[in-house]
Amino acid sequence: MKSILWFTVGVAAGFAVAHQVNQTKQGRDFFSAVDAKARAFGQAIAEGYHARDAELRAEQGETPASL
Repeated sequence: MKSILWFTVGVAAGFAVAHQVNQTKQGRDFFSAVDAKARAFGQAIAEGYHARDAELRAEQGETPASL
């Protein structure tokens, strides 16, 4: 129970600090860069997933239209 309390306090403190940092120009630039990198990473994961899915479907003779 105590660890859940400390976890919650840590998360709340992190949000508070992030909010304060985001109010500065440098903070907004930092979070924009982090957001861009996270989106690029997510896009790479999605592209890899779709490429592998297409490979597996091609091996089985399936096409996306036949589903």
